[in-house]
Amino acid sequence: MFEKLVAIEPVSLVEEAEKELFRYAKQVVMYEDIPRDDEEIIRRIGDADGVLLSYTSRISQFVFERCPGIKYVGMCCSLYSKESANVDIAYAEQHGITVLGIRDYGDVGVVEYAICELVRFLHGYDRPMWKDMPVEITGLKVGIVGMGVSGGMVANALKFLGADVSYYSRSRKPQYEEKGIGYRPFEELLESSEVVFTCLNKNVILLHEEEFRRLGNGKILFNTSIGPAFEPEDLKNWLDAGDNRFACDTAGAAGAGELLEHPKVFCVNASAGRTKQAFGLLSEKVLDNIRRFLENGKVSIV
Repeated sequence: MFEKLVAIEPVSLVEEAEKELFRYAKQVVMYEDIPRDDEEIIRRIGDADGVLLSYTSRISQFVFERCPGIKYVGMCCSLYSKESANVDIAYAEQHGITVLGIRDYGDVGVVEYAICELVRFLHGYDRPMWKDMPVEITGLKVGIVGMGVSGGMVANALKFLGADVSYYSRSRKPQYEEKGIGYRPFEELLESSEVVFTCLNKNVILLHEEEFRRLGNGKILFNTSIGPAFEPEDLKNWLDAGDNRFACDTAGAAGAGELLEHPKVFCVNASAGRTKQAFGLLSEKVLDNIRRFLENGKVSIV
């Protein structure tokens, strides 16, 4: 059992999960606003041995050094790699601090966003129509960049609706190729696709000037990644130079504030993965991580 468990910011747990935290800690403190800086984070953590945070704050080495009581950090957000994490995992590992994150809790909402926005482009619902008359997803040449869970789900959904789907990923995915979703080298995928979805880990930038040149004109680019998958200036130049469109769900996925005002940028400015079902699944995974940490540490759970 933790002596003190602190959520330093809103962590999107459902009410039942917040109540269950009291089974695992003698004292639970939940903050309802985002800390303004490291000093505020340090003050909130204090002498806590357990810490929870979402994606909007960062626990750096500076924070760890001033909060020596921390034994566990629970990331109530996606953890894809040490490098992209908003927790200094390298420092934590060196000092015996356990950091556990979660994955794959908001992917269904992302798929629904992708289908919804694509149909609005193809049929001209509430925006200029992509072609001179409505077109279906059937036969549409779609490229998926990044075949993790969400990329694979988007690919499957579009394949089911009749699209001609291909993908690029750092590693081949035979399970998708068996379904008729073919692999293409990155440059070839950009050139051959009419619509491209980037479904990448945070801080992975694959689209630069040359890649946009290969993507060409008359295309739609979607970014469903947490952050930008491109250099913002190169995206702007691509949009300015031709009849192209760009769509994303959050402002962060657009890469820069000024791009949000671009007439060819379509941003709903709401995270597609933040649904009632996603919050429930997030809560389950956060609690599972806490239980796993306490059980592995041979600490009794009451």
